Amino acid sequence: MTTDPELLEHILDQLAPLPVTTRPLFGGHALYLNGTIPAFVTDDTLSLKITELVDDRLTDDLKGELFPGSKPYWRIPRELLEDHDWLQGVVAETAARVPPPKPRKPRGTGRRGA
Repeated sequence: MTTDPELLEHILDQLAPLPVTTRPLFGGHALYLNGTIPAFVTDDTLSLKITELVDDRLTDDLKGELFPGSKPYWRIPRELLEDHDWLQGVVAETAARVPPPKPRKPRGTGRRGA
C-alpha cells in the first residue's frame, strides 16, 4: 500500500487551512485533525471514516475496505478531492464525530516473572 507523495501533498493543500497533520500508518498515512483520525491516504486514495454524517455525495458505491478485512470507509474519488470547500467540510465534520483515541497504557510499570 503505497501513496504518491504528490497526491498526499495535494490533499493536504486542499484541506488547508485546517490544521491537519499526517503520520505513516498501515503502509499509507493517517490524517489527524483535532486529536482524531478522520481519514487515511493509502493506495493513492483518501479513505474517510464512516460516521453518522449524511452527505449526498457519500453514496454506497463509495464504500470500500482500507485493507482486506478492515471495516468499510468512504473511498473518495479524485474528482471530489478537487472540491476544496466540500472536502474541508466533510473531513472537519467527520473529525468532529470520531471519538478520540484511547489513551495508551504506560510501559514498564508491571513486574514480569514475579
